[in-house]
Amino acid sequence: MSEITGSPYSTKYLARKYLKLSLNYLLLICLGIFFLFPTVFMLVSSVKNNEMRVLRDMPSLKAFVPLASDFYRLDEGKLATFAEEEQLSEKVVKEFEKVTLLESNTEEGYLEVLKTKIDEELVEGHKEALLKYAAKPGIGIQNYRDVFVQMPFRRFVFNSVFIVGTIVFFGLMINSMMAYALARLRFKGRNILLSVMIALIIIPLEAVVVPLLLIVNRWGWLDSYHVQIIPFMADPFSIFLFYQFFIGLPKDIEEAALVDGASLFRIYWNIIVPLSRPVFATVAILQFLLHWNDFLWPLMVTRGETYRPLMVAIQQFFSQPPVIWGDIMAFASMITIPVLIVFLLFQKWFVQSVATSGVKG
Repeated sequence: MSEITGSPYSTKYLARKYLKLSLNYLLLICLGIFFLFPTVFMLVSSVKNNEMRVLRDMPSLKAFVPLASDFYRLDEGKLATFAEEEQLSEKVVKEFEKVTLLESNTEEGYLEVLKTKIDEELVEGHKEALLKYAAKPGIGIQNYRDVFVQMPFRRFVFNSVFIVGTIVFFGLMINSMMAYALARLRFKGRNILLSVMIALIIIPLEAVVVPLLLIVNRWGWLDSYHVQIIPFMADPFSIFLFYQFFIGLPKDIEEAALVDGASLFRIYWNIIVPLSRPVFATVAILQFLLHWNDFLWPLMVTRGETYRPLMVAIQQFFSQPPVIWGDIMAFASMITIPVLIVFLLFQKWFVQSVATSGVKG
């Protein structure tokens, strides 16, 4: 008996099915690699201890490979440390500034190149220190050390973690209780309140940032933690996500709890919260990402390093001369890693929330 072409067991049908599946996976893998490129470039550049190695590798695929430097060069970023160790005068430092762009593959070649630009006795007198600071840098964490030396990075990390953690923690409580009230309670003006909340989702922060700044300035909140926390604890989008999840939960258990004399808050805390872990994880991730990346508002309301978060700090770090790309990539890497950790911790519930969001009935 000949095979039926349309049958789910026919060779042609199976061939088309697996070909389509293979093409889908191939497309997803290519997209995944494409979106990973910036992160891989950032991480690889952060461990290259030679600035010229970073700059030279940028136009090629070497930018994605952690290669050690193959030449000697006194980077401008190391000149200050070199001058301090050798106790050089300003005049001598200016002489060495002339040779920061010179390089060679060997020690002897590097010293000879220097002698063509500055006095030979000056080179010989600081020969050992020159070779030490111009040595071929390998792969390491020197760029990360430089970040901690140049800026109070620990302070910025604490500020960001404290601000974002507080917003997420209180935001989960406030927004979920508000959403539960909208989903279960019936009161006058409920539909209007729900419509206003949905309308607020489309209004960007930039549209209200100036009047908000004037208000907090009148209250004397500038340059503090609470000015970066309190205005963002209640969030319309988070309330909407909770509301959509809560209205899909069956009411039978809640009605039984009410008959047994449980209060609304006890029902919320002991029944609704345990059943809503996926949406809590989703809101926590989204709010963490949103406020971890906040830049405009902290820039406007902070005046010094005491309350400044990481996103404003990296802009300040980037504007400090000289611009060392390896250090900047190290700074950016340390900002990115916490985001990846948070997602990995909550991804199970995040995926579960997305998967169940379309289930009806």
